[in-house]
Amino acid sequence: RKNTCVTHFLSPNRHSIKEAPNKERPYSIMKVTSTIFYTLLPLATAFTTRGLSSFTPKGNIVSTSRLSNRGCSSTLCMKTIAVIGASGLTASECVYQALQNGDNVVGLTRNPSNLKIPKGSGGDDADKPLESPNLTMIGGSVTNAADVAKVFSALDDPVDGVIVALGGKTADVGETMLTDGTQVVIDAMKDAGVKRLAVVTSIGAGDSKDQAPFFFKILMMTAMKKIFNDKNNQEKVVAESGLEYCIVRPGGLTVEPPTGIVNVIDGEAGSITRADVAQFCLDAVSMDDFPYIGKAPCISSVGGTGWVKDRSKAARGEE
Repeated sequence: RKNTCVTHFLSPNRHSIKEAPNKERPYSIMKVTSTIFYTLLPLATAFTTRGLSSFTPKGNIVSTSRLSNRGCSSTLCMKTIAVIGASGLTASECVYQALQNGDNVVGLTRNPSNLKIPKGSGGDDADKPLESPNLTMIGGSVTNAADVAKVFSALDDPVDGVIVALGGKTADVGETMLTDGTQVVIDAMKDAGVKRLAVVTSIGAGDSKDQAPFFFKILMMTAMKKIFNDKNNQEKVVAESGLEYCIVRPGGLTVEPPTGIVNVIDGEAGSITRADVAQFCLDAVSMDDFPYIGKAPCISSVGGTGWVKDRSKAARGEE
């Protein structure tokens, strides 16, 4: 498999995408002030989100159409984002960055007091309690329908998009928690009329097995076999949900500061910061024309074999 990729260049608030050669159906979406340009490119793709940034396409422009802005640019005019598993390392990045963007956030986690400002994006404030007047935290279990329903009734404003970033050892959370919990969330979304969903799984899940490094494949077949069975089933219920979903498959996760680059890899993936994963997820639930809806992109900040993975306890300073 050729190691081709789509490169996302992150602006201070949002990011844009640039695609390397070898994609069959590339395209470009660029936001400039109040106008959206949709550009079809033969060799490159790019898009910019709510923050202003620029990109350099690598192919010749063959078709350009100009659409008027309806007041929201390419976003869904989002007011409220739900984050499931909110105190986790990646999920807390989603919460923090959404709040920084001015969004309201409703978070669900078993222990709301565990929510801290993330190491990657938090800078000097990292590990301090994460609090905001725009944040509503709900203590509960993702496999409990009544707890999940509270997420969608917590505020007067409706939830506009949902990010599911669940974690935990199988021995602690059970062998089907990811699948069962995600199905509960999907059911609650349908009841509430919410359509946009981003679910974080992993490189190696589903049809991306060959994109994982060799040593990680060994773990997937041995020590991590149960968790990957659950991840595979989780992806299946998402794909069959009928929602506007994006299954996000990151490479080796780190808690380093955001790099500003997200590569969508068609080949062996490398490492990626949780902060960059979070930004990708936020765009997936906030951009009206996000290009990976109904897809399961594998993402990394570093292409090829550069693979680093932080263990969650070590990242939390517990080891």
